[in-house]
Amino acid sequence: MSDSPLAPAAAVRETLEAAPREKLPMTYQDVADTLGLQPPRTIQRVAQALEDTMREDAAQARPFIAALVVSRRAPHMPARGFFELAVELGRFPADNSLHAQAWREEYQRVLATHK
Repeated sequence: MSDSPLAPAAAVRETLEAAPREKLPMTYQDVADTLGLQPPRTIQRVAQALEDTMREDAAQARPFIAALVVSRRAPHMPARGFFELAVELGRFPADNSLHAQAWREEYQRVLATHK
């Protein structure tokens, strides 16, 4: 899928499902590199694909696999868009002060289903 206009949700999901547990969480850059994406907007394309997986997961009542992807900058959590969409999808509380804990819980739910 190198240099495709969008990183499809299926390719991102496959990458995360195949990642060994000790390689998790992955950064947005790790995902882009694994998918062979080339600039420009590699991180933006990964983020869009992750948002697509979140919509799919919400529709199927699954944990957000996107919780396995974090920023390489401290505090090493998903980007703001992850939290905004999680709130919009009704899975996270609107109160920003509760987001870190909600993400940690979601991360553990995903790991519990990780092969």
